[in-house]
Amino acid sequence: MAGKGTPATALLTKHKIAHTLRTYEHDPRHESYGLEAAEALDVAPERVFKTLVAAVDGKLTVGVVPVTGQLDLKALASAVGGKKAKLADPAEAQRATGYVVGGISPLGHRSRLPLVVDVSAEAFPAVLVSGGRRGLEIELAPADLVDLTSATVAPIAS
Repeated sequence: MAGKGTPATALLTKHKIAHTLRTYEHDPRHESYGLEAAEALDVAPERVFKTLVAAVDGKLTVGVVPVTGQLDLKALASAVGGKKAKLADPAEAQRATGYVVGGISPLGHRSRLPLVVDVSAEAFPAVLVSGGRRGLEIELAPADLVDLTSATVAPIAS
């Protein structure tokens, strides 16, 4: 599957971050983008992370959690010093990140958003996150993801 780069891949290249692009043919009938990626790429689903945008006290914030779990909104709010969080409206998430739902990468957002990565990512030498479009995953070291995005690491998955 050839295609042009994304803001996420451009950012990794610019900062010379070691990564591997993993592509697969996205099936629009699949119910879970993340589990579809894990199956298609034959990767343990605990290593595949989804990117969710939430509003914490009205401010957009990004949570990155394993596709096998859910984003704990209360834990996300706590991780960034907020009180209350709710998932952002999909259109708002797409506007802020520049990506479509199902292809939102934690990297290369249109506007700089606070980012929190679930602590479980640190258990793996490499994790997979969306590359900025459906069918494109980026495999990279969790420490590189955290460093590049100035992320907080906290237990935000349930």
